Amino acid sequence: MKAPVMTGACLIAITSLVLAAESSQEKARMYSEVQSYLEQRVKEFDEIPNERKSELQKVAGFVRSRIQSHEPARLTFICTHNSRRSHMSQIWAATAAGFYGIDEVEAYSGGTEATAFNPRAIAAIERAGLRVKKTGEGKNPRYAVRFRDTDKPLVCFSKVYNDDPNPKEDFCAVMTCTQADENCPVVAGSFLRAGIFFDDPKVADDTPEEAAKYDERCRQICREMLYLFSRVRE
Repeated sequence: MKAPVMTGACLIAITSLVLAAESSQEKARMYSEVQSYLEQRVKEFDEIPNERKSELQKVAGFVRSRIQSHEPARLTFICTHNSRRSHMSQIWAATAAGFYGIDEVEAYSGGTEATAFNPRAIAAIERAGLRVKKTGEGKNPRYAVRFRDTDKPLVCFSKVYNDDPNPKEDFCAVMTCTQADENCPVVAGSFLRAGIFFDDPKVADDTPEEAAKYDERCRQICREMLYLFSRVRE
């Protein structure tokens, strides 16, 4: 039996599919600077204290249970002003989920009050390779943050934890600062509450150590979000 002969139309169609697949794979790739940054942080898991790993694993269990139930795993990171630590946690959580191919995660952030996404924190994530574009003006502008060329960047701006577009129920509330944890004993609508506290890099504002302190906190948050999502598939 003779092998089927491909027509020119078939060859064009196959070529188009191959090119589309290659384009999709290229689009899904992390920016090279981000990829290198993440790979370095993965090597630092031994720097995470066991008590912090335990709390991170609790959040990983929540994500795992939602995936098993075929439901989105919604994480809302909360600090007082939603200006530094909660934003960096949201961004690195989304990036870490992408790094491990966990598509069911939705990462949000909020505060007990709203201020603005601090430019020092923005500068730190840009130094890590993330791409940030300011898309609004005023005292609380919006920023589009990307770790790869996706169609939907993270839209970051300061808000109270239960303001739109944040979820109102069935989410994990991750408290990222002790002050918010103390001032907000009940997070309405949350299914699970976890405390993963980070020291505020604000202490170094307007000092010679400012950039180094923000970079240190950026690395720590990235490292711990990567550890969290590395445990989801266990």
